[in-house]
Amino acid sequence: MTDYKDKLGGLADRLKKDTPKTPIQEVQPIRQTAAVKEDEAQLNVWIPKALLKRVKTYGVEFDASLKDISIDALKYFLESKLKKPTG
Repeated sequence: MTDYKDKLGGLADRLKKDTPKTPIQEVQPIRQTAAVKEDEAQLNVWIPKALLKRVKTYGVEFDASLKDISIDALKYFLESKLKKPTG
């Protein structure tokens, strides 16, 4: 029993004298992409259920969100409508 008390006493003294040797972790910031985010606005539209189902199916097959599909579709529509005829 005295041996145990001596070990505990020695432990307390060592803990008081020695500074803890904990590794210091270096914190490095995460590199952010330089892509500038465009301001966004919300758009709510009512579309036929069959069309929504087709769009969702496309999104699943090609790993695209409804937002991305909608943006691409609107851009394509406007570009095709606003094209000036050549000639």
